[in-house]
Amino acid sequence: MTELGQALRGWRDRIPPDTLGLPAGGRRRLPGLRREELAMLTGVSADYLTRLEQGRAVNPSAQVLASLARVLQLSTPERDYLFQLAGQSVPGAGRMVTHLTPGVQRLLRRLDEFPVSVHDAAGTILAWNDAWAALMGDPSGWRGHERNIIWRYFTGRPGRVVRDPAQDEAFELTCVGDLRAVAARYPRDEGVRGLVAELLAASPRFAELWSAGGVADWRGERKVIRHPEVGLVEVDCDVYLVHGTDLRVVAYTAEPGSEAAEQLALTRVIGLQSLR
Repeated sequence: MTELGQALRGWRDRIPPDTLGLPAGGRRRLPGLRREELAMLTGVSADYLTRLEQGRAVNPSAQVLASLARVLQLSTPERDYLFQLAGQSVPGAGRMVTHLTPGVQRLLRRLDEFPVSVHDAAGTILAWNDAWAALMGDPSGWRGHERNIIWRYFTGRPGRVVRDPAQDEAFELTCVGDLRAVAARYPRDEGVRGLVAELLAASPRFAELWSAGGVADWRGERKVIRHPEVGLVEVDCDVYLVHGTDLRVVAYTAEPGSEAAEQLALTRVIGLQSLR
């Protein structure tokens, strides 16, 4: 086993499965994550992860390493060490932060009453809690750009947010303007450049707005969500920046005791039953 494999195995062994929403019972030779569980949560095949741990797979991508660091709840120095062992440049200036520190991950788990998700600066969903999946739909099967809210909107992917034409236009301007600002902040980030290039090729509307040169940033707003069983749910959507990064924590809440709060609680109950 290589040094990279030994590190991955050690980090796997120290993660209690229940902290990631996995059942802790059953027969487990060791208390940590099984290789198949880590592969599922990371979005790679179990065979690939086996070969990576055994030294038979080389040059894992930065995206795979970032996903491993996130699921394994690595600290920033540990994340950097993982990249070094894999022969990749340590994420730094000119590139987006996509690493969720253990503190952010704990916050996500503790705020289980409300739908909460974490996004990178370019709008890609990095993590979410069960309440978010219950309200917005489970994104665990989405891959690549499917997890990017800007890509989903401009390529017509299905979603649950209801907007009128004026709100659609405002959302488009915000999406494109914010992504332009992100691209300027992270000129060395291949992921941002690739996302912009593919959006320009896939969406005439995105290309039109991109050529206009507008710049914007995300703000909180009221949103109406169309839930398949509960119906229309109106919530407050607030965006919080993680200090020292451009990570965005997005939370949906409703006034306690209101009809919207009751609907939100009902979506969570229905969703958790479905997810289980």
